[in-house]
Amino acid sequence: MVTPNPIIGTGFHAIGGMAASSCYLPFQKVKKWSWGTYWLIQAFFAWIVLPLVIGWITVPGFFHILVSAPKDVVWGAFLLGAVYGFGGMSFGFAIRHIGYSLTYTFAIGLSAILGTFVPLIVYGGLVEYFTAPGGMVILLGIVIALLGVGLSGLAGFQKEKDLKAKAGEKVQFNMKIGLVLVLIAGILSAVFNISLEHGQPISDMARENGAGHFEGNAKYIVSTSGTFLVNLVWFLVMGIRQKTLREFSLKSGISKGNWFKNFGWSALSGTLWFGQFFFYGLGHVYMGRFQFISWVLHMSMLIFFSYIVGMIMKEWRNVSGKTFRTLIVALVILILSFIVITYGSSFQ
Repeated sequence: MVTPNPIIGTGFHAIGGMAASSCYLPFQKVKKWSWGTYWLIQAFFAWIVLPLVIGWITVPGFFHILVSAPKDVVWGAFLLGAVYGFGGMSFGFAIRHIGYSLTYTFAIGLSAILGTFVPLIVYGGLVEYFTAPGGMVILLGIVIALLGVGLSGLAGFQKEKDLKAKAGEKVQFNMKIGLVLVLIAGILSAVFNISLEHGQPISDMARENGAGHFEGNAKYIVSTSGTFLVNLVWFLVMGIRQKTLREFSLKSGISKGNWFKNFGWSALSGTLWFGQFFFYGLGHVYMGRFQFISWVLHMSMLIFFSYIVGMIMKEWRNVSGKTFRTLIVALVILILSFIVITYGSSFQ
């Protein structure tokens, strides 16, 4: 049994947030490949290879647990994971329209709200958790986090206005299309958390079999295999229509050296994506009886670090001082929310 320690849990969520906020950066290094080719390879590593390998290494009797798990739990988690598959695609496309920072803000902010409260409503415990000692402090932390997310979004709209005001500057920024995509991504990302909650009995079996704080690694492959299946079908069809499937071959027209570099960068992207949930699982078990707060805490970490990545990528280099100040205030508020949520979670 893991001794609750919200400070350690928050630290693991922070590491996961850093991994998730940087998981699309390797795509910048991929040359002469279509988005679909990159996406399928990173998805294969994120949703099949890593969940299987890490599960096998860290969970005793991993495959036996999967075979023995209740079928309704397995199929439910699988199908919910498949629904999220469309969200993952929408998230990737949104980045191309409105950038890293805004995509993470809107999609992950919406996911944080729905992914936290919907499981409590569906599986019960909403009133009990928030009326328990520390519950109101956590609720305050959630409100502060949502304020930070809202200010981040405001900074994004100000950014769009600033960029369009630059005379002669070519702005590849489409807020309308981006908002539709992040709306889909945010809602379906929350479904992924519901999938993980539905698969909790698999983690319980892993804990009873000696998995300890790695218990969460037992259930990921069930959810992510559903996610991957949807992406595989979609991008194979797109590859056939766009005649890009040949890019998977070493005889695709680029040098073998560049092909292996592209493959490596894509695999790294998928590894970073899975890294967020590896550390999410570790952070989750350390949050004690307030484990339900893991999702909003983790998602807030994602938003915070995505803006740091956005700054590194110079997405905010041509904005006004007012816009940049709004962004900084939003980040400070998000940091405050992390502190409040962690403090509330210490009332075990």
